[in-house]
Amino acid sequence: GGDRDGNPFVKPSTTEYALRQHMNEVLCEYLRRVEDLRSKLTHSSRLVELSPAFIDSIERDLERCPGISGEHPKRFSHEPYRRKLFIIHNRLRHNLKLTTARIENPAQANENDYPWRYADEQEFLADLCLIRDSLISHGDEAIARTDLLDLIRLVETFGFFLLHLDIRQESTRHSEAVAELCTQLGGDTDYAALDEDARIAYLCKLISEPATTINRDDLSESTQETLQVLDVMVSMRTEVSANAFGTYVISMTHCASHVLELMWLAALCGLAGKRNGNWFCHIQISPLFETIEDLTHIEEVMTRLFDEPVYIDLLKASGNRQEIMLGYSDSCKDGGILASGWSLYKAQQKIIRIADSHQVECRLFHGRGGTLGRGGGPTHDAILSQPAGTVHGQIKFTEQGEVLSYKYSNDETAVYELSMGVTGLLKASRHLIKPEQADDHEYADIMSQLAHDGEEAYRDLIDRTEGLLDYFYECTPVSEIGLLNIGSRPSHRKQQDRSKSSIRAIPWVFGWAQSRHTLPAWYGIGRALHDFANQNETNLEKLRGLYRNWPYFRAMLSNTQMSLAKAEMDIAKQYVSLSEHPQQAQNIYRQIREEHDRTLEMVTRVSGIQCLLEDTPALALSLSRRDPYLDPLNHIQVKLLGRVRNDRAGDDEREHWMKPLLRSINAIASGMRNTG
Repeated sequence: GGDRDGNPFVKPSTTEYALRQHMNEVLCEYLRRVEDLRSKLTHSSRLVELSPAFIDSIERDLERCPGISGEHPKRFSHEPYRRKLFIIHNRLRHNLKLTTARIENPAQANENDYPWRYADEQEFLADLCLIRDSLISHGDEAIARTDLLDLIRLVETFGFFLLHLDIRQESTRHSEAVAELCTQLGGDTDYAALDEDARIAYLCKLISEPATTINRDDLSESTQETLQVLDVMVSMRTEVSANAFGTYVISMTHCASHVLELMWLAALCGLAGKRNGNWFCHIQISPLFETIEDLTHIEEVMTRLFDEPVYIDLLKASGNRQEIMLGYSDSCKDGGILASGWSLYKAQQKIIRIADSHQVECRLFHGRGGTLGRGGGPTHDAILSQPAGTVHGQIKFTEQGEVLSYKYSNDETAVYELSMGVTGLLKASRHLIKPEQADDHEYADIMSQLAHDGEEAYRDLIDRTEGLLDYFYECTPVSEIGLLNIGSRPSHRKQQDRSKSSIRAIPWVFGWAQSRHTLPAWYGIGRALHDFANQNETNLEKLRGLYRNWPYFRAMLSNTQMSLAKAEMDIAKQYVSLSEHPQQAQNIYRQIREEHDRTLEMVTRVSGIQCLLEDTPALALSLSRRDPYLDPLNHIQVKLLGRVRNDRAGDDEREHWMKPLLRSINAIASGMRNTG
């Protein structure tokens, strides 16, 4: 409901619908629990002495909500807690009925038809706390701290919003909207022609001034929609909760002005600005840095932003916290796993250093995927492998849909995953109470060299090998993946464009995984390790020292082991038969196979193991149990791809084989587990 980056079907009304469904879900749960409490808090007013505040609250309820007791005004007259809970139940029902009406027919929903509803979750929470305090006042603390306390904790956590919905849009949409609005405002400013410094100065001036009245009817459909999203944020903060939204993520953030553009648009819509001379800000903006180049420039961009007094004032008004999102997917597709991982590592160090110097609290948001090529892997290890001193008691990361079901679909796995995440967070935050030693400079120097060599190896294959993209499209089922209709956005930024920049990171990784190459998760590591180890006799031992003593390097090689274990190059070779350029495809496969074998050799030598996953036998056993099912599925998929792509076959015949082909994609994805 919030991520509209590249997805033309996510409209402002979609966001409204999602938020109302969230509210509907949480209200149903509260009603169930209140009903349950009514059967348990059956105290008699003849036997307990109620708190004065609790007694007053019931009297106020009856005055404010006439008729709320229904046909039996004396109902529960001697059971005050049941009476209060009956009132609470009826008030929540009005909230639910209004929400349902808004979901079914927003134009016809009238809030005046539901006068008993709670204004917000705080009013509901206050009623629950009155019951708790009254119970404690007459010695029933034990009862107050059971189911009632559970409900209080739920309301404190989930309010009426259930979850903080993040909004996401690409930076170009905001830049285009600002340029169009500046044209409407008149004057001599051609925003699109301004350089970065001039844009920042101009935007800060606009933000500092009272909001300008604009004529939306004269704006393009794209700009109107951009503003409507911000209007929805204003209205839903009132309708659902002030906490309904998380952050507004700007993808493809290249410069500081991209953040200020959104801030000015938010000010135009009433989400930020000055009120009675004081700054207010009801939007938290999270710039997303996702290419290798953007990660390299992150220090320059954030320093420029934090140096602007206007932005710092707005930041303080919203809690003095800056969230920054780091993109694992595109950076890995751009420069390979080694360059991506190391660029992200250094970017985190830079961000925290800049935030600390400006006395800004910073939270890092890791845009990790399910696959290793998109930053996936065990959560506990991933948190512990963050740079020393960069985890400040909190961390945020994405979980893909297919990963959610594996991790959280039953109580046992959900508790395990959350426990591992929390313990990892606690360990990574130890530096807050006990200073820890920074990373060894020699480690960083070695890693920089490995990242450079790994990126060169990756680019040699992906960017400089003739026919590589033809190989990718012809020797993987990537073209058919888009027909599954399971993604949150189209598989390509521009349809019919076969360039590397057009295909999105998810199908890029998904396609290589389906054909058992798993290439994005390991390609370039073998050559980098091999070249470094062969420079002199001591370098192999240095790499082994990194593996033993540095969590980041150890986690990287552990993930590489997993990706190599899931690869099956003999099966990948069968997909080569699908290529329309057989000789070219054979040459590319040979190059990939050589790097695969080199990576396998170097990872085992550096890790000091005899075979892959030797130190994680449970995972090795799990993978070995899947192979007897996965391998034949791949053989079947190759046959089906050949039939579907056969130009001599008729449309009916190709359609006949398409359904089993799509099922094979689903089946292999389930077996590989982390797919995109």
